[in-house]
Amino acid sequence: MWRMARPRKPLLSRDRIVEAAGALVDAEGLEAVSTRRLAAALGVSGPSLYNHFRTKDEILDAVADAVSSRVDLSMFDGGQDWREALHAWAHSYRDALADHPHIVPVLARGPGRRPAGLRVADAVFGAMTEAGWPAAQATRIGALMRYFILGSAVGSFARGFVDDRAAYDPADYPHLGQAHLLAERQREVDEGAFETGLEALLDGLALQYAALTRANRNV
Repeated sequence: MWRMARPRKPLLSRDRIVEAAGALVDAEGLEAVSTRRLAAALGVSGPSLYNHFRTKDEILDAVADAVSSRVDLSMFDGGQDWREALHAWAHSYRDALADHPHIVPVLARGPGRRPAGLRVADAVFGAMTEAGWPAAQATRIGALMRYFILGSAVGSFARGFVDDRAAYDPADYPHLGQAHLLAERQREVDEGAFETGLEALLDGLALQYAALTRANRNV
């Protein structure tokens, strides 16, 4: 019985393109992504990519959305306190970005038409309005949280210092005597800074929420 021979290489698909583009972004940054590089990595001709994506920007949008799809949104489904939900979501979002900091500039443009990104925005806005925040303030809270989370993922404060005591001469920098130790404590410093900032942000929102609640009671 005659059988069609199986292709030696897996058929090209959107998922394969996104995976290859994501690997390039992670390794070399956004500028590394081109149809030529992707085609070479996938073992196909460049024009074949256009059967799935019209432009490089569409490919990068898909990579960004793949990262957004890893963000846990379950904390917004069970009637959890709005502050606890934002806290858990912020950590999930930052964790999703931790291994993909080069894609942050694309995510920072906003969700656009990206399905996973829109689901994130919808979940946060819906949870805030259901908790009693006015729609305008709920929108600002969603924006504020994104600014904070994405900003924290762009780079490492601790890695910005070199492991060389001589670089921080006390005569020039009297308060940086321990700065050379920061790089080896990156995780402790950066995660601690994120948690400190997140708690301060949520504390401020809690004060606003309490004032809003009092105002509504007096209406």
